Order: sequence, then C-alpha cells, then structure tokens
Amino acid sequence: MSEHRLPERDRPWVMRTYAGHSDARRSNELYKGNLAKGQTGLSVAFDLPTQTGYDPDHILARGEVGKVGVSIAHKGDMHQLFDGIPLDEMNTSMTINATAAWLLGLYATVAEENGVERAKLTGTTQNDIIKEYLSRGTYAFPPEPSMRLIADMVAFSVNEVPSWNPTNICSYHLQEAGATPVQEIAYALSTGIAVLDEVKARGQVAEADFAKVFGRISFFVNAGIRLVEEIAKLRTMGALWNQIGRERYGVSDEKMLRFRYGVQVNSLGLTEAQPENNIQRIVLEALAVTLSRDARARAIQLPAWNEAMGLPRPWDQQWSLRIQQVLANETDLLEYPDVFEGSVVMDGLVQELTEGARAEMAVVEEHGGAVEAVPYMKARLVESHRERVARIEAGEQKVIGQNSFTETEDSPLTAGADGGILTPDPEVERERVEALERWRAERDEDAVRAALAELERVAGAEAENIMPATIAAAKAGATTGEWAGVLREAFGAYRAPTGVDGAAPPADRDQLVEIRRQVDEVSERIGHRIKILVGKPGLDGHSNGSEQVALRARDVGMEVIYQGIRLTPAEIVESAIQEDVDVVGLSILSGSHLELIPEVVRMLDEEGVKVPVVVGGIIPVADAKRLRELGVDGVYTPKDYDINHIIGEIVELVGQRAAAATTA
Repeated sequence: MSEHRLPERDRPWVMRTYAGHSDARRSNELYKGNLAKGQTGLSVAFDLPTQTGYDPDHILARGEVGKVGVSIAHKGDMHQLFDGIPLDEMNTSMTINATAAWLLGLYATVAEENGVERAKLTGTTQNDIIKEYLSRGTYAFPPEPSMRLIADMVAFSVNEVPSWNPTNICSYHLQEAGATPVQEIAYALSTGIAVLDEVKARGQVAEADFAKVFGRISFFVNAGIRLVEEIAKLRTMGALWNQIGRERYGVSDEKMLRFRYGVQVNSLGLTEAQPENNIQRIVLEALAVTLSRDARARAIQLPAWNEAMGLPRPWDQQWSLRIQQVLANETDLLEYPDVFEGSVVMDGLVQELTEGARAEMAVVEEHGGAVEAVPYMKARLVESHRERVARIEAGEQKVIGQNSFTETEDSPLTAGADGGILTPDPEVERERVEALERWRAERDEDAVRAALAELERVAGAEAENIMPATIAAAKAGATTGEWAGVLREAFGAYRAPTGVDGAAPPADRDQLVEIRRQVDEVSERIGHRIKILVGKPGLDGHSNGSEQVALRARDVGMEVIYQGIRLTPAEIVESAIQEDVDVVGLSILSGSHLELIPEVVRMLDEEGVKVPVVVGGIIPVADAKRLRELGVDGVYTPKDYDINHIIGEIVELVGQRAAAATTA
C-alpha cells in the first residue's frame, strides 16, 4: 500500500443530533427515530429549568418547561427518556453543566435499576461551568463550589465509571459569544488546567491514576466558516494540550495525551435571512473538523438549517444527520493520512495561533487562573463580539443573504403552515407540573427527606465527594429542584459578571456619529439622558445579543440599566420603576416570549409606567404580530443585525412617546 493511502479506511466518528423537547416520552420517541435513521450516539438537550436546577412548578420555570430541551425532574423521567434504549450499548452525551452531577446521578441510577453496571456506561457530561459564566448563563452556584462539583464528578468517574467523560471543556459557546480563535483556544485550555488542578488538589484520585484523569478530559469545540483557520485551530489545540499534559502534569502515555473532542459546528453564523444558505455553511464547517485526520473530531452533531428561526423538526435533524453520513460514506476523506502534513500554510497558521494562545493563557494565569479570570475573560469576549458585529454592520465581514446579495426569492422551506420550525405543545408545562405533583404524592417522603439531609451534610463537608449522596437522593426519588435547592442553600447565591461594565470603549467611533447625534437630540428634548433598561426575563442565559445592545446604547450616550440574566417579570418592572427608565428592552431566545413578555407589558401598565417596550430574540413572524397586538412597540429577530438601526428606532420611539405625553 502506498504512503499516501491508509491500509484500510478509518472508522467514522460518532454521529449525533442535539435533540430533546417537551417531556421524556416525546423525546424518547424522537431518539428512537433518529437511531433508526443511522445516528450512532445520543446528544440530550435539556430544558432550562433542568439545566439551572428548578422543578417545572418553580416561578422561574414559567414559560420555559420543555422549550429548548427535555424536562427531567426525577428518576422516573430519566427511565422514560431512555426506555427501550440499552444504556450498556449507547454512547450518550448530555449537555448539562450546573446540574451535571445530578443528571449523571440519575443516569447511573437508571442504569443500575435496569441491571447495567456503572463501569459499562459510555458517554459525556458537558460539565464546564466556566463557560457558563462567560457565554451561556446556565449556572446555579458560585465558581468555587461549582469547581468542587466538577472535580468530584471527575474523581467518581475515573474510579467507578472509567469510560465516561465527566467533563467536556466547551469552547463551542466561547466562539458563539464572539471569541477569536486565539481566545477560544486559550480560554478552553485554561479551563482544562483549572479543572485538573482542582482534581489534584482534592486528592480523591490516586497519584498513580492521574494520567487517567488527564485522559478523560474531553473538549466540545466550535467550527466556524473560515475553513482553513478552523483546521489550524484544532491542530493547535491538540498540540498545546499534549504539551500541557507532558510538561505540567507529567503524563507520558500517548493514549492519555490525545486531544479528544466532539463538535457542533457554528450556529452563530446561521442566518434567518435566506436560511437555505445555512446548509452550505454547515457542510463547510463539518469539513473543518473532518478533513485533517490528525485533528479529526471523535463525535459530531450538526445544527439544522433553521436553528436561527426556532426549534428544528425531526426532518430538519435528519437532513443534518444525512450530511454527516454522506461525508463519511460517500466521500473518500476517511481513506488518507493527514492531507495537511507538511503544508506551509497550515504550519504557519498553527505557529501563529500557538503564539497568540500561549500569550493569552499567560494573561489568564496572571489573573489567577480561569476561575479568578472570569471577569477579565467575559469583558474580552464582549469586546470581541462587538468588533464582529461592527464588521458585519459596516459590510467588512460579508454574510450572504444578510448584508450581501440580499435579493432573494421566497424560500419554499419556510412556506408551510409551521413556518419551518417545530412549536412544542403549549400544554406540556401544565402536564409536567401535574406529573410532578403525582410523583411527589406517590414517593416515600421519609426516604427523600433523609437523602436530602445527607446531601446537605456532605455539601457542608468540603473534603467529601458529592456523588454518593447525589445518587442516593436520585434513588430515593428527590427532584432536580430539591437537589439544587439543598446546594443553593449550602453554597450561596451568585450572579456572573455581564462584561458590559468591564468592556473598553469602541476603537472605531465613526460608525456611531449619527446615532450619537440622535441620542443627544432626543435627550435634550426630554430634559435628561435617555435611560434604557435591558432585561432578560426567564431562564434564558444566552445574553450575547442583550449585551451588545446594552454596550452600544452606552457607547452612543444612553444611560443603561443592565443587571444580567434570569429575572422575573416582577423584578424587571420594579427596576423600571425604581430607575425611572424611558424604554424597556427585553431579550428572550428560549421560546418563552409569549408567556413572559405580555406579563411584563401588563405589569408595567398596571403600575402606570408608560414607556415603550421592545423585544429581541428568536421570534416567529406570527408570534411577533401577536406581541405587537399585546402592546410591544418593536420586535427584532436575528435578521435585524444592524444594532445602530435598532438603537435609532428605539430613540425614535422614546421621542414619540415623550411628544405624545406632552400633548396629552
């Protein structure tokens, strides 16, 4: 066999689709359908209450139950979720972070009650809390105890579930928050170091087994549209991770030193405008993580073409699965050694990214490591995202169909009655609350109380591992909200930095001259600086858009009130009253807009607060019309990429409302 061909074709990567919605029964049906279509692993999406540690009947869960994933409140739900799916044969990835210990406890409990040994379980819990503070917002506890939970899971897995990846350092969401390749590499690897150092400090894994700890750290990476640069990024991450293992932790086993990563390619670059263009974007991004054999992903899940519009349907997920299957089975990319070996371009890019990443990792280290550097990293990500948005607004970064080649035919993909997206049954939340009440009524309440009391004791005993008490609580029938409630009481409250206050002023002010003039004019007319409240009701933690609106409003001279994520409608209204704001801007990407936005509008009206309300998020056309009918003054979706234009319309609304009040 010649050197330019492999002796035999490589095995394909694990193929997944990120899926789950409504309840366990509906999601189980979806999983079985996807597996029948050739999917080779599961990737479970949980709803926001599950991710943040609330039961379906909690006030913060209102409107969020089953919207962006499946609702899992106790072991009964987990049994139903995996009904008929052999856990000793399935590779299961669970996108869960703050409550990862709980969901792994439920998974292990279901396996045991189905006669499957823990040691036979294979899969991954994402379990990267640092990126939750930086980009995604589904944290539940402060950084230090959260790192303890991660370290306890790592030790538990290495000792008892040896084929499980207990933490999946997730640079995916860093890129979604605007990270450059250098930042994505540096912040992800710095997080990996923080986890390893915490595991070592806790001393629950024998020193002789520490190489196994290093070998079980996996990564979940993003791949954007800049194909060549993304390939170089992944080769860089692999080389640096190998170096970290050898030099910092003394790992010499080549198998343990491998950079093991799964991937979902970029969703940030998917557009609501001309959504059919998203297919070629997804294919090119999939090539970025498969072309280079030495840096090929071990598991891939591709977004659907319509993710910028709402929840994908089973057919949309099938299309993304078929992309993977065509790449793996019809092309020849699995037949060759690394096609970039010896490439002058690739070697040069890798060197460039390596130098940049090392320098940025050194800055993180100067701030005390990834945990202490969260405010620094958050501010840098907000700045990077601002620069990306500005390039798109100025036309320097072309996005086909959005700011370039915008002439278009109507898309047949969105012509159906559903508008091209899946809308969960609105009855799901009521069904889930009723099911939870039945579960509580039928369980052994004394056993639950005893298990939660033991969990409370262990949470207060710093040296003990949280997993045995967690599994005992799962077996007893405790709920997600009860487990998290005990730990919230033990660990205290925490609100992550927004990055807005720490962001530097914009480098290029030329784009802001006209909008600053408009702000100054209306501010002079109303007698004070325009004051805007930017709020995120509900549990949606994807704050990139709201941060950019808040930052731009500040940069053009408005006074900004932005308190971050996870607010109730009542808290937002109270803030609007106390701060005497001129306009309220609300952001929701989770699908709960029809439940939460009208509530804010109603409460403002009851309090006599007569200010414009504008809304941004992933909002279908029919829902946007309904929101306007209910009193919302402006609705913005992903197709509205020009923030200056949005701010300009908001300023105009403030001026109009002030003029109307004067003449009334």
